[in-house]
Amino acid sequence: MRALTFRGERTIALETVSDPRIERATDAVVRVELAAICGSDLHVYHARERGLDRGTVMGHEFVGEVVECGPDVAGLAPGDRVLSPFTTSCGGCFYCREGLTARCESGQLFGWVQGGHGLHGAQAEYVRVPLAASTLVPIPEGLSDDDALLAGDVASTGLFCARGAGVHSGGTYVVLGCGPVGLAAVAGALALGAETLFAADTVPGRLAHAERLGARGLDLRTESIVETIRAATDGRGADAVLEAAGTPEATRLALDLVRPGGTVSAVAVHAEERFPFSPVEAYDKNLTYRTGRCPARSLLSDVIPLLSSGRYDLASMISHRLPLERGVEGYDIFDRKADGCMKVVLLPASTR
Repeated sequence: MRALTFRGERTIALETVSDPRIERATDAVVRVELAAICGSDLHVYHARERGLDRGTVMGHEFVGEVVECGPDVAGLAPGDRVLSPFTTSCGGCFYCREGLTARCESGQLFGWVQGGHGLHGAQAEYVRVPLAASTLVPIPEGLSDDDALLAGDVASTGLFCARGAGVHSGGTYVVLGCGPVGLAAVAGALALGAETLFAADTVPGRLAHAERLGARGLDLRTESIVETIRAATDGRGADAVLEAAGTPEATRLALDLVRPGGTVSAVAVHAEERFPFSPVEAYDKNLTYRTGRCPARSLLSDVIPLLSSGRYDLASMISHRLPLERGVEGYDIFDRKADGCMKVVLLPASTR
């Protein structure tokens, strides 16, 4: 099959690789109909995250059709159209029972193979899904393919961020970073009742999208955001900051924006080794800092109805649709934010 593989820093290749096969009785093989390039893929692309084996098939966002099931896969059959979270999960271990499916004792992240061990990704014509019965979700009637694709990572992570921030009606909240996850955090905060919601970025198109969803946009290039938020809160600061930018500058700004006793909810992938604020600064603010990988599988029961409702048009963030054979170009476009790029979707079926 054809797949996009990691070949080193800033090097993604379209290659022919072995078709995935059933390796365990709980596996399924899915024909990928839509895959996406995620902002976290760029951490690997730029070698901010290291350790990935060369030749690893990239990608962890996909929807498709089941083509084969192992004998122990209950509730799924060939022909079923499914969506997937970005990690697999067993559904029965301590962490899965706690709702922390991203830390399943048997779980794996799609698109991460290190030292010969791990799971290849879904920017390919087919993908193997371990623990398929407890990982994959049939796409319900009324949910578009685009929304199904976003449900498995972007939309779930946005809602996770908003919940981590403790969003409720009456508070003042700021989303830092209006990329796909930041926009989903805007939608998640609004769904939880946020009435005073700001969204900050440097890209006008992203700010416009956040405003269409219902936030007030703040341009970090031209506006003193700290002064704006303090003016809106009688000098206190935001009740919570939803950090979706993934830079040390954003973390520092989040601390400056949040009020004493407030919360910073960070869901962006960070690669730096240290916080850009001290323990003393956190102590002096009575700061609550919440972070970690989104347990997307456990959130899908809430995310799917939210997307199906049509209240928030997240699918309009998809700016580019490319066949898999143009996937290398897609990485470059996404990385440079060229041509107003916000989200790249790949169509593996179009290459066959």
